[in-house]
Amino acid sequence: MILRRTLALAGILVALTAFALPATAARAADKLNIVATVSMIGDALTAISGDRAEVVTLMGEGVDPHLYRQTQSDIAAMVRADAVFWNGLYLEAQLEEFLEKLGERKPVYAIGEAVPVDQRLSNATYSDRYDPHIWMTPDLWRHAVEAARDALIELDPQGADVYTQNTDAYLADMDRLAAFARESLETVPQESRVLITAHDAFGYFGRSYDFEVVGIQGLSTESEAGLQRVDEIVNMIVDRDIEAIFVETSVSERNVRALIEGAAARGHKVVVGGQLFSDAMGSAGTYTGTYIGMIDSNVTVITNALGGKAPAAGLNGKLVGS
Repeated sequence: MILRRTLALAGILVALTAFALPATAARAADKLNIVATVSMIGDALTAISGDRAEVVTLMGEGVDPHLYRQTQSDIAAMVRADAVFWNGLYLEAQLEEFLEKLGERKPVYAIGEAVPVDQRLSNATYSDRYDPHIWMTPDLWRHAVEAARDALIELDPQGADVYTQNTDAYLADMDRLAAFARESLETVPQESRVLITAHDAFGYFGRSYDFEVVGIQGLSTESEAGLQRVDEIVNMIVDRDIEAIFVETSVSERNVRALIEGAAARGHKVVVGGQLFSDAMGSAGTYTGTYIGMIDSNVTVITNALGGKAPAAGLNGKLVGS
């Protein structure tokens, strides 16, 4: 293990040297060249920067950031960028060492860590870490969005007015989304507010909207769900007469299907209530390929699957066929 980490670190140092280019060579038409790790960050940066930056996102639809390892092209993109934005809080676990080293050479912003410590959830798996899934509620994610704005102003002071105005518009949309989420989820009967998903990505959601959240896997998909864990959740489903559980777009359905089969073996029918976006947004160019659409879809699917009432097409009428 020590040899492997030493070789990995050596590879990082070689990569930083091999791909290093002057900052002026990285720019296209005087725009900032920005790299974001995950799509939620990329969406915010694109909206905030307008035409003052080119934003490249490393991880797209269906990609699990907990397990993602950088490719040679990723390394090249990050080293040549004017700045790199990541969530932090151990979301991009396999990239962390590289990003920390890169941060010694250029601006690297862990904008998820803008969330105040007293508003973070602890991580039962890693005692010195926090739950990284802060985008699950707009009220928390606004801290990251504001941190992205401040970083862009630091990088490009001349664009301060543009970044401020665009951020204000983005946050206004998030405020509308937050109000819609509260109003919709309040219609779910109290006894039905149990959210069972593939991994424990909805802790902040549960805290904000008063839902009991049960993840088959832990906060990171690196943790495997054992048979005992599956049996425990099957017992819960049967004993509490839970009718719907949820799959995630970036996590295998295998464990969720095991719950359905386990409950069926005990004479209880539980169905997939829908597909949720956890660690990645939907397809680029679609409504669910935006942060607003991602959370709108989650809220709408959860509300209607668990006995509440929300418009089938969501907050903005764009979910059907998105």
